[in-house]
Amino acid sequence: MNDDSKTNDSRSFFDRLIGPPLETAAAPHQAISKRVGLAVFASDALSSTAYATEEILVVLAFAGSTYFGLSIPIAIAIAILLGIVTISYRQTIHAYPNGGGAYIVSRDNFGEKVAQVAAAALLSDYVLTVAVSISSGVAQIVSAFPHLDRFRVEIALSLLLIMTIVNMRGVKESGKAFAIPTYFFLGTIIFTVLVGFFRWATGTLSPLTDVEAVIHTTLEPLSVFLVLRAFSSGCTALTGVEAISNGIPAFENPKPRNAATTLTWMSGILGFVFLGITLLAHQINAQPSEVETVISQLGRAIYGEGLGQVWLLAATTLILIMAANTSFADFPRLGALAAGDGFLPRQMTYRGSRLVFSWGIIILAVFAGLLLVVFDSSTSRLIPLYAIGVFLSFTLSQTGMVIRWRKIGRLKPGETSETPHGTHLEHDRQWRGKMILSGFGGAMTFVVMVVFAVTKFAQGAWIVVILIPALVVLFSGIHRHYQRVADTLRLRGLKIKPQASPMHTILLVDDVHAGTLRLVNFAESLGNPWEAVHIEIDPDKTAMVQRKWKQRIRIGPLKVLPSPYRSITTPLRDYILELRQENPRQFIHLLMGQLAMPNAWEQALHRNTNLLIDLVLRDMERVVVTSVPYQIDQARKYADRIRQELNLPPNAPLPIWEDDEAPADNGQPAKEENAED
Repeated sequence: MNDDSKTNDSRSFFDRLIGPPLETAAAPHQAISKRVGLAVFASDALSSTAYATEEILVVLAFAGSTYFGLSIPIAIAIAILLGIVTISYRQTIHAYPNGGGAYIVSRDNFGEKVAQVAAAALLSDYVLTVAVSISSGVAQIVSAFPHLDRFRVEIALSLLLIMTIVNMRGVKESGKAFAIPTYFFLGTIIFTVLVGFFRWATGTLSPLTDVEAVIHTTLEPLSVFLVLRAFSSGCTALTGVEAISNGIPAFENPKPRNAATTLTWMSGILGFVFLGITLLAHQINAQPSEVETVISQLGRAIYGEGLGQVWLLAATTLILIMAANTSFADFPRLGALAAGDGFLPRQMTYRGSRLVFSWGIIILAVFAGLLLVVFDSSTSRLIPLYAIGVFLSFTLSQTGMVIRWRKIGRLKPGETSETPHGTHLEHDRQWRGKMILSGFGGAMTFVVMVVFAVTKFAQGAWIVVILIPALVVLFSGIHRHYQRVADTLRLRGLKIKPQASPMHTILLVDDVHAGTLRLVNFAESLGNPWEAVHIEIDPDKTAMVQRKWKQRIRIGPLKVLPSPYRSITTPLRDYILELRQENPRQFIHLLMGQLAMPNAWEQALHRNTNLLIDLVLRDMERVVVTSVPYQIDQARKYADRIRQELNLPPNAPLPIWEDDEAPADNGQPAKEENAED
């Protein structure tokens, strides 16, 4: 097999895994329709209907089951807030058609510091969404197959790996792949709600009496704060609503209109299903239970124990796992925006072979995997960390829109303006109503965020309360670094005439073999004088290297740098400093050989000293390090071809050297420890 076929085999493996590379020109064809967009961006929000009603009942249970009826007005209030947030985000989509949601709104209206808070809130929430969603799905699987409980983390990591690979294939392909389970859940849950309403209307929907409910030994009096807690817990139904405003560029043209339409569909479905589940849960006397979820109780009451209930639970399990896909769609895009502004590593702006932000996908998977391992894939341990970030982003987004509407209100009819970040502003006669709507929504989501932070603080929310400011500090540090680098590189309008400087070239020689000959040939090709240097760690080896240098290279002397402490870098650095003192203006060009292996695992078997030397010397001014690779695989194939031409048996020594000393070496390569550098 030749080298090209081997490369093709390697390439074909990745092609089968994530798909063949896509040209940059193919980017417009990767845009998704509203139907696929609903599956990609709505799975997080739709999955929350599986537990939002139960979260309300869990809090109301502290006051006693007598007050479970309050779940209905609380659900209605949440549905109204959902409508307000949806309208506000529709305005955001049309105002900021390039996506970015709360991050872009905050940057445009509050400045970079608040934008960093929004980015930290959303990015941390996306990581938590993946961990919580997969853990919830695994919990459903384990409840059906209890013997798998000891493999909880392994199952979660396997699901995470599958989702990572599918998303690496591109938004369009992942959307098509995950559309089936998403629409399977939608069809199942809507059908279940409709059947439940029909049975309720016909008087055939009987309450359940055998649910093993959670019983609190100490009941609390019903208070405004308790109702607010129940309201805030139920507001988990809103998580994921912001996703579409972040991912506008993923849609087909006209992008803003398609994104806004998809957001409306999603919110309408979400509101209908959430209210329907809450109403039916009250009708069947659903109870918060550690043994049976409200969805399971609903399926049992509507379909009875059997296929219908299992079907509903299977669909719910799938959507809980699919909820993680929303984060895989939005985290990389938001990360790329923040990286483009210099708050995250620039690598996150690069698109991979499938035109997705591969670095963002990998980073999301790594941190979500760490959470799954650290928290043992336990939903109950992860859920207190959840939702604070998303409601903080809700608050910042809607408050930012208030400022935007206020700016628009100052414009005269027909007058236009631009923000410092280039966003277009145009007078709108309805600016007051839109500003009031966004302001009310921002105030409500702020209350929800505060209640979440207070009530869940001791259970783990303190981690998020500390994490978000810590991320902001990290973003600021990264930003300052990029600013310093840019300031250093800036020529400031000066006209600089390039000029040549003296060059001192050093060949770092560890041993004399075929790779050394490649190094010498490269140095000769540069046309500059050079000197060969050997760092003496073993005196016996030094004598052998000097002998082979005289016999085989025969160009100039081999300078020896003693290293009594067996360090390669210290003597080399000291020698370079001596040369720099002799002539501070000269460039020091260090040439090193590198054994280049055909694959990563073989390369890892070698010391790869060139990487260490490059790292140690990179802070030295006017020092340039060049690695000259010697491709072992290609050299081996070349040697085999020469043997065939000379009719020599396999592995026979080749007549490479012209001097009489060569046969003593038997033409064999040097020992591995002598052929490293």
